[in-house]
Order: sequence, then C-alpha cells, then structure tokens
Amino acid sequence: MEILKRACRQYKGDRRLKPGNYICGSIFWLIILLLFNLSCAKGKATSPTKKVMVLGFDGMDPKILEDLLAQGKLPNFQLLKGGGDYRPLATSIPPQSPVAWSNFITGMDSGGHGIFDFIHRDPQTMIPYLSTSRTESAKRTIHIGDWVLPLSGGEVELLRNGKSFWEILEEHGIDTTIFMVPANFPPVETDGYSLSGMGTPDIQGTYGIFSYFTNSPISDKEDVSGGKIYKVEVVNNRVVANLAGPRNYFHKNSPQAAVEFQVWMDPENKVAKISIQDRDILLNEGEWSEWVQVEFPLIPLLQSVSGICRFYLKGVHPYFKLYVTPVNIDPSAPALPISTPKDYSEELCEKVGFFYTQGIPEDTKALSEDVLDDKAFLEQAGIVLQERLKLFEYELSRFQQGLLFFYFGSSDQVAHMFWRTMDKTHPAYTSSTKYASVIEDIYREMDQILGRAMEKVDSETTLIVMSDHGFGPFYRSFNLNTWLKKEGYISVIDESIQDEKEFFQNVDWSRTQAYGLGLNGLYLNLAGREINGIVMPGAEKEKLINDLVQKLLKIKDPKTNAQVIQRVYRPEEIYSGPYIKDAPDLLIGYNWGYRASWETTIGKLTKKIFADNKNKWSGDHCIAADLVPGIVLTNKKIRVNEPSLLDLAPTILAEFGIDKESTMIGKSIF
Repeated sequence: MEILKRACRQYKGDRRLKPGNYICGSIFWLIILLLFNLSCAKGKATSPTKKVMVLGFDGMDPKILEDLLAQGKLPNFQLLKGGGDYRPLATSIPPQSPVAWSNFITGMDSGGHGIFDFIHRDPQTMIPYLSTSRTESAKRTIHIGDWVLPLSGGEVELLRNGKSFWEILEEHGIDTTIFMVPANFPPVETDGYSLSGMGTPDIQGTYGIFSYFTNSPISDKEDVSGGKIYKVEVVNNRVVANLAGPRNYFHKNSPQAAVEFQVWMDPENKVAKISIQDRDILLNEGEWSEWVQVEFPLIPLLQSVSGICRFYLKGVHPYFKLYVTPVNIDPSAPALPISTPKDYSEELCEKVGFFYTQGIPEDTKALSEDVLDDKAFLEQAGIVLQERLKLFEYELSRFQQGLLFFYFGSSDQVAHMFWRTMDKTHPAYTSSTKYASVIEDIYREMDQILGRAMEKVDSETTLIVMSDHGFGPFYRSFNLNTWLKKEGYISVIDESIQDEKEFFQNVDWSRTQAYGLGLNGLYLNLAGREINGIVMPGAEKEKLINDLVQKLLKIKDPKTNAQVIQRVYRPEEIYSGPYIKDAPDLLIGYNWGYRASWETTIGKLTKKIFADNKNKWSGDHCIAADLVPGIVLTNKKIRVNEPSLLDLAPTILAEFGIDKESTMIGKSIF
C-alpha cells in the first residue's frame, strides 16, 4: 500500500495534464485500480463519487441571518434551510478565530490542539508571540565580511497540534481541497491541495504592515497600529521613497530590504505616475492599482524575494497621500510555504492572476487609523471578494469527488468595521445612512455565493454551510490589567509612566500575582512556571483563583451599572487533552457589548479601567461563548439538538464512512 500511496502522490503532483498524457494517464489509473482492489480494503470510502462541500462564512451571525431570512432577503439560504436544515452552532471557548477554526479542523478543544488565543506567552521570558505559527532562521551559518550565509535551512512551524480531518480523509483515499482555512499556516503536509489562510503573514513576517507616504502636516505619527507612516518631500512635483520588504538575514544586523520608487504628480490634475522597477502605474486620485510584483534584492545578483502589493492614491493636491498594502507573499514564487503541493499557489496564480495571500487581507488597521476611509476600505474589501470568487469558480469547475472546503472572510471583517453604521446606540455611530446596509449587503453577497455552490450540488453531494462564531457590538472596553492593579494584584515600578509601557515592561513581578494577556486570558504569576513567579501552587493558587472569579463576576460598569463579565471559565472545567497545562489560568467571558481593551491584549495598563469604544472596529465576538454562536445549514436533516463546531470534523468523516479519531470530542450532526 505504501508504494501505491507514493505512486498516487507522484501522479497527483502534476494537475496540469497535457493532452498527450491522457492515454498514459488512463493506463496508469487502470494499474492503480488493480493494485487497490488487490490491496487491503480497510478504510475504503462508502462511494467513489461521494462529495462533501463545506463553505466557511467567517463570523456569520444567527441573529442577523434569521432577521434577513424573515425579510426574504436571502433566497438561497432560505432554499437550503427549507430543503435541509439549520441550527445555531456552538462556538469555541473563547470564541476567537484561531481557537474556533482549530476546533473545526481537529474536532478537539484547546486542550487537544493547544491554541487558546491569538496571542500566547513564554512564561520563562514573558514575551508574547503569535499563537499559531513560529519562524526560525537557519541555525548554522558562516560569516564572510558583512554577509551571513546559511549552512542549514530555516524553519516555519505550525503550532496547532492534532491531526486535521482532511489528513484522515486522505489516509482513506479521499481527495481533498482545503482553501484558506484559518489556523493552517504553514499548511500541514498532505497529499491533497491546500492554500493557507488566516495566520499567513505578509512578506515582513507580520499579520500585515501597510505603508503610508505623505507630506501632510496633520500627521506627525511614524508608527501606527498595523502600519508605518513615512514623511516625504515633494520637490518639483516628484516624490522619491522606499518600499520596505523583508529582513535581509543574509546581511549582518539583518537590515530591512527595500526598493526605491518614484512618484510624479500632475501639477494641475489629480493624477500621479508611480515608477517602480521599470514599471509605471498611472493612478487618478481615489484609485487602486492592480497588483504590482516587486523583487527585493538580498544578495546582489544571487538572491531576491518576490512580493506583491497594491497602491492606493489617496491624495495629490494640496498634499500627497499614498497608501500601499502590506507586501504580500507572491503566490507565483512564494518565499514561505503557503500551499500543498508547493506549486498549487503557482497554478492558482496562473489561472486567475495575482491574489491576496495575507491571512487577513482587508486592512482594518488602516481604516481604524483613518489612513483609509470607509469608501476606500470597502473598495479593497470588494477586490478581496472578487479575487476569492474567481478562485472559488476555478475550484468549483473541477470539483468531481471528495471534499472541497472553501473559506470566505468578508462577512467577519465587514461586521467588525461597520457595526457602528447600523447600531444607533454605538459610541461610534454617525447619523449618515450611506453605509447603514453594509453588513446586510455582505450577507446578500454570501447568499449569491451559496446559490452558485448549490448549482453544483447533486444527489451524491452533502453541502454544509458554517461559521466559526457570531457577532455582537463592542460598546465599551475594559482594561483587565488596570483593574488588576486597582485590586492589588499587579504592582508597577513607576506610577508616572503606567500608561506608556507595553508588554509589562513597567510591571514589578516581585509584587504581582496575576496579569491579563490576549483577548480573554488571565494568568497567575505562578512560582515554578513564570520566570519571576511568586504565587505558590496548591492552596495559595486555589484561593487566589477563587477570589479572582468572585470579584470578576461582580464588576459593574459605573456608566451603565451593567455586569461586565458574564462567565469566568476554568480550563480544567471546559477543556480536555494534554495541553490544558498551557492554558490561561482563567478565561474571561465578557458580557454583551464589552470586550478587553486593545491595551490589555499586549500587556499595557491604561489610566482608566473603562472607555467608550469610538474606534471604527465596532463589532466583535471575543465575549462569553454562549452569546455569539455561529451557524450551520445543510441539505440534510440535522439530528443533534445543539450542534457544535466540535461536531463538524466527525460529521465530515462520517459522510465518507470513516470513524472519527478517538481524540475527537463531537459526533456526526446527522
């Protein structure tokens, strides 16, 4: 069987079959069929033509969905519900995307896959890191002058544990295509086809760093959340600037690689020409460019890295304003592993053109920082969606058997940024009705996508539509660390700079018992675990946890008198598996309308515990899990009363007649 598997992998590696290969291909598959029939039949699929299609609509909320269904605005969702079934879908604890999608992928909770938040921390250094992947440079190098030459390869590691359901399918001979499922960068090595999604970095190795070039005197910032502002000079209607690329680890001190570009502005009209690496791009004010491929030199004449970006000309007169997307990994020549097989991203690029590879492409940070306005952001979101639709059509056109999972993130990102436009009680609400229907519009777009998928469904196809969580308003922020300081659980070194330092740089660990990190996590400063821990395991730890739980649940917002925290979860009560030991000591389930402040997530103490959220990031879901369930619709009857994300991996396996893994918690919803 191992020889058979290797032969199949080798043959499947070339999907662009040439006409002259058809006869050879037919003979090949006849031989494979003979070998397969002679081999052990264990794990054989129930039907060779069986198909399962799963559409992942990130953040689709049951309350919004049901309201639009009642108004008759989602005909394809209504058709699927009427001919099959619909339920709210219990989400993960906490209901954060990397956690929820890891539950979906593995059929295990955080105790089994080890993902508890967007952000984890190393208790021996107290340095936060992104939870789903880690990149390490070459361990063996040789130095020649200012150059550092690697003698071994670097490594990009997926930190999610557990076997994905598509790996199990492939072990049983089922073809799989997994398109941009979150929490899968780098993609697990499989025989199937996959493209990584949320968690995939830009060319700089971050979640996305945009560039903004301007001579406007209004902005005196250099660094903003999610981007960098470059002050430029306009001389004779010309700007010269550098586009930042990846760190050059071939050079001593690892300077950032960069490429010079120039911009010429028409002195009378709102038009500019951008010249970069022998390419000219002509843009009107308020216009987006097509994708621009940029080569960042690392070793002259020997080594370079290719990236892609789009330019948006925000302003020409009286001030120059140019936004550049984060430089994305080039799918035609990926510098980091983003697909299996490696040339799958190249194939997609060849068929549909360049596309966003960055895990979260819509630039919510640029909108929050007013670098992009609502109109420009929605145009960008439209570009993302149109690219995704082209890729979806390509995959639909060749979906003949096995599993197709396809992910759409637009419903999540739009809800985050435009909740303020439909909720009159939101602190960021404005009376303008221009964008009041944006969230409804994106649900209608998803309805059209569903309709296209349903055209492909036949009697052999199970169709599952799901979301990882729902949505709610983000009215007020709560700084957990400032509250902990007020209650005496955190001590700082210098009170005068309490709100200036991030990553706990001003915390006196010798007098600190607990701290918050990430969106829902609370940790104890535990002796023997944290590098400067003072809380003793055993009775002291238990007393502290009990005290914290009681106090947290009693917190009232002085402005509204509302309860701020609905649930406080202890990991041993909600998780199972070997990684419970890595969980936060408590997980905070915020009440409707509340969320941890942005400062809480990175270990920064503000002066005030509460603040109105006037940010354009106005909707959220990182609250108590029972307040924001996702959705599941299928073309079959659902027999489980309260289905959960944990049920979907066993369901998909069962559709192909495959038993779930012993580590999986849920069961088939059918």
